[in-house]
Amino acid sequence: MPPSLAAFHPQVVHFVVGILIVGVLFRVVALTGRMKWTGPAATTLLVIGGCAAWVAAKSGTAAHGPVERIPGAREAVQAHEEWGERTRNVFVGVAALELVALALGTGGAARTVRAVSALAGLAGVAVLYEAAEHGGDLVYAYAGGVGIRSGNPEDVSRLLTAGLYNEAQVQRKAGKGEDANRLIQMLAERNPTDVTTRLMWAESLLLDRKDPAATLATLDSVTVRPDDARLRPRHDMLAADALRQAGRTDSARVVLQALATQFPANPRIKAKLDSIK
Repeated sequence: MPPSLAAFHPQVVHFVVGILIVGVLFRVVALTGRMKWTGPAATTLLVIGGCAAWVAAKSGTAAHGPVERIPGAREAVQAHEEWGERTRNVFVGVAALELVALALGTGGAARTVRAVSALAGLAGVAVLYEAAEHGGDLVYAYAGGVGIRSGNPEDVSRLLTAGLYNEAQVQRKAGKGEDANRLIQMLAERNPTDVTTRLMWAESLLLDRKDPAATLATLDSVTVRPDDARLRPRHDMLAADALRQAGRTDSARVVLQALATQFPANPRIKAKLDSIK
């Protein structure tokens, strides 16, 4: 199995989920005798879906090594893998039943096999749900595959950036300003020329370290275009907050008034200006 197949696991599994659920739905509808076209459609979708489930399991096996080595993720990887293999087994069986029914034609035996296929498919959807649920836990709770799927170093760097940022927010919310500031400092050191990161560092100096002078000095070193409707308000509102924290309320008001004149449609600027009038 080509190692590159691992990179396609997300695409394959999403295809499998969609095609199998629709295929089972069509099979159930076809058993009612209505919408005759759903019978052939169900056979087509379930046979393709069974093959795709096999590929999905293979691609998952190819992808699980690096993810399993993430500390604490091994059990989550194994649970997802087990449910994925169960899904493969059920739907490969369903695909086989569909082919048998196709070979039997339209008689009573064929109808019986298709009914069994429908029941197996419904059970398979429950197994498929569990596999998807464990896969979602692996990605969103353990960052399984995030940043490492492509093998691109820049993706890994973005993963670390996201981790540092989110952990800093957790520490700040918990009232641990020093820890939050330390994490944001790591971000700033990794991305010293990124404007967004520099603004984040200035914000941390103000919120976490309570140092308005250092905040203003950092903001003075950040260049933002005057007409940048996203970054200019953030930059100047941070400056106003720092001035206010330093006891320079009049200067803060001047900054905000100029900002409100430049961006009159921004409600956040107006609200902040009203708060110090």
